[in-house]
Formats: sequence, structure tokens, C-alpha cells
Amino acid sequence: MDFCIEGARVLLPDGALTPVSVAVSGGRIAEIGGSSGSRVLDASGLLLLPGIIDLHGDAFERQLMPRPQVHFPADIALIDTDRQLVANGVTTALHGLTWSWEPGLRGREAAVGFLDTLERLRPVLACDSHVHLRYEVFNIGAADEIEQWLVRGRIHLLAFNDHLPMFKRRVAQPSKLAQYAERAHLGLTAFTDLLNTVSEREAEVAPTNRRLAETARRHGVALASHDDPTPEARRHFHDLGCGLCEFPLNRETAEEGRRQGDSVIMGSPNVVRGRSHLDGGMRAAEMAAAGLLDVLTSDYYYPALPQAPFRLARDGMLPFAQAWRLVSTNPARVAGFVDRGEIAPGQRADFALIDDADPELPRVIATVVGGELVHATKDLLR
Repeated sequence: MDFCIEGARVLLPDGALTPVSVAVSGGRIAEIGGSSGSRVLDASGLLLLPGIIDLHGDAFERQLMPRPQVHFPADIALIDTDRQLVANGVTTALHGLTWSWEPGLRGREAAVGFLDTLERLRPVLACDSHVHLRYEVFNIGAADEIEQWLVRGRIHLLAFNDHLPMFKRRVAQPSKLAQYAERAHLGLTAFTDLLNTVSEREAEVAPTNRRLAETARRHGVALASHDDPTPEARRHFHDLGCGLCEFPLNRETAEEGRRQGDSVIMGSPNVVRGRSHLDGGMRAAEMAAAGLLDVLTSDYYYPALPQAPFRLARDGMLPFAQAWRLVSTNPARVAGFVDRGEIAPGQRADFALIDDADPELPRVIATVVGGELVHATKDLLR
């Protein structure tokens, strides 16, 4: 439907919060300061912000497997995840789907089933949902199939992940390794044997990565590397075409990414909690204040996304407009979404309406995706 949003303070591309009406027609922003249609969405007292674009969210795994070896169908998990996303102001989501050499939750059956289900359900999902494929680089046997997914446009972002060193370090900590073995539906001995077998394919990793990166570039798929441990690793992946430096493990690596012209991505839970969940991990807020952070994602907790920009502004780390760009304008730009991320004529009508009366706990009151009011905690239309 066509409608006009009135009464809100609107975050415009110049960073100003301006009390102005926004007209929506045909799912897009028709005019700033005009009216469209006979319906009015009364946003008095609210902030009207560009919808959140989440480039990496894997909290859906908890809907798929809420307890070890307790599985639920992907369709139920995705529908519930979709509701969580729009309730938190997320209008575009790239689900962080991991396809690993591990069986179980991150194995082939789970990955293929999730992607097939997402494509089947996409017409009924409220959030504009896509796939960020997290490819474990020792999963050599999956490369041919992933290459076909890239060719067919089934993946919007491809990230290179290598968690094998972490698993190998945990061999000396059987209780911790057992948690991952359980996720893979394997006993500890069988999981350890699998680690050793997978490690033997190390010589195939680099050429396979090059092949997948070349295919992704040919088909316009954004590329990232995950958990880069050193500046050398960042330079390596930059040379492959990975312009996204996702969750670098230290400041030196993030700085190297910036020198290469790459975008640095970190998690919003880090901002909200004030620290990383990893021992010795960087503080995302400090990185933002230093100008070394481009994008915040939900990572493992969707509600952190709408909270993090307010926390950065509250703590004096960034002006609010700049902080909100970390979850809207910037992710749109780096992931190739040219039709969203700002409130401007011609852009998709993707909005989060937020009540910031309590500065310590801003609340998402309504979410609009492509001109559709998909979530509201109260009746705003009149």
C-alpha cells in the first residue's frame, strides 16, 4: 500500500535527525516532505531510521538445534528467526550458514536443507533474507557444489573460514573438544580421527580457495575472510579479492585491512556487552572510536543490533548518525545492495521505527520492509 509516515524524527543521509514526513509508494520512498496515498502511519515521538542490514547472523542455529542432538525442521526454525529479525528492526538479513567438514549441524545435509528451505520460504518471509556462506576451507569435497551455487546466484556473500587450528588446539582439552564432537554427532575419538584426516588435505586448500574466489568475483558475489589472525593473512585474502575483513583477531590485522582499502566487520554483541566473548578479544567500541570499524553484525544475538549504535552514541564513542551507519548504510554498500541503507527518494522503503524515550533501552516499535508494515507493537496506521 501507499502511505505517508508522519511525526517522526527522520535520520537523513546528511546525518541530521529531522522532523519531516516520508511518502512511500510502490514499496519505495517516493518523497521526503511530501505525502502519498490516503493512509498515514503515525510515528509521533519515534525515530525513523534506515532498516538494519545484517551481514552475518547465525543465531538461527539455536532454532535448528536448541540443545545438543535436539533438531527441529529448518522451516520452523526459519519462520521463528524471521520474526526475531523484524522484531529487532532488521530488514535485510544474510544468514551465516556454515558448511564445514564436520557432519551434523554444520554438515552438508544441514547446509543444503537450510538453503533449499530458505529459497522455498522466501516469498512468505517478512525480512529480505539471503545467504552468507561460511565455507570451512578444509571442506575440499564441497567446493564443486559451492561453485555451482555461486554460478546460480544462490549465495550473496562467501566467507573463507578456517577453524581447524582451533579444533586442533582443543585436542589437549578433551572436555571442550567434546562439545564440538557432540555438535557433529560423533564420539570424541571419532571426531579426533576426523580432524587428523581433514588435516591431510592442507595442500589442496590454497588452490581450492583461489578457484572459489575467482568464481565468486566473476558472478558479483561479495567475498570475506573470517578471523584473520595476522596482517599477512589479511594481505593473502585481500589478494584473493576478499574486501571484507570479518572479525580480525587483533588491531594490527584490522589496520592492515584498512591500509588495503578493505572494510572491517565486528559483532554488535561485543559493543552491547562491552567486550568480546573470546578471551583477549578486541573491544568493538574502541575500534569504532578509532575509526577502524565499518560494519556491525548480529553475529550470534539479533537483539544486539538495534542496541549497539545507541550504546556507541551514549558512551561518546561515535555520533549517533555515524553509529547507525554501521548497521545500515555501510553494510548495504560493502555487500552490494544499492537500493537500500538510506532514507532517500528512490530507495526501498525499509525502516526501523524506534522509541528512544528511555536512552538506556531503545525499543523497536515497528519495522517496514519494502513498503510493508511487517512488525508493530501498537497500531500506528490511521
